[in-house]
Amino acid sequence: MRPERDAELENEVYEHESFRGQDLSGLRTSGCTFSACDFTLTQLNASEHVGSDFANATFESANLFGARFAECRLVGATFAGATLTGLTVEGGDWSYVLLRGQDLAGLDLQRVRLREADLSEADLTNADLRGADLTRARIHNATLASADLREATLDGVDLAAARIVEARLDLAGAVQLARSLGAVLE
Repeated sequence: MRPERDAELENEVYEHESFRGQDLSGLRTSGCTFSACDFTLTQLNASEHVGSDFANATFESANLFGARFAECRLVGATFAGATLTGLTVEGGDWSYVLLRGQDLAGLDLQRVRLREADLSEADLTNADLRGADLTRARIHNATLASADLREATLDGVDLAAARIVEARLDLAGAVQLARSLGAVLE
């Protein structure tokens, strides 16, 4: 079955397919695979995805207003110029994802795997990153004002490269920040 507006898909597999410019608003997927698919300029407003795999998918300039991703795999996905207002992310693997310059303010990213994600220049003001795995994530010029980073894995993250104001850190995060700033801890 081809995805279309307000469709419900379960366990469907698509590889290297183009959905460029389509209106897939209200689409609901469960256990589907969209490997290396192109969603450029696609409308995915109010779509819901549970346990679906979007590895290496392209969402450039797509509209994901009010979309929900629960326990989905988006490894290597690209969101350049995408509208992510009202996005809901519930767990899942977003490693190697490109979210450079995105407005992620207030987004709940608790326990999301963001290993080696590019969050450079992203606005993560008030984002909830508790328990997120940010191992080697790039956060150059990202804004982490009032972000919650408690229990986040920050191995290899250069916290000094971000704008951190009133962020919440646990002891491990504070140590990582101190190391990023060149402190020698004894």
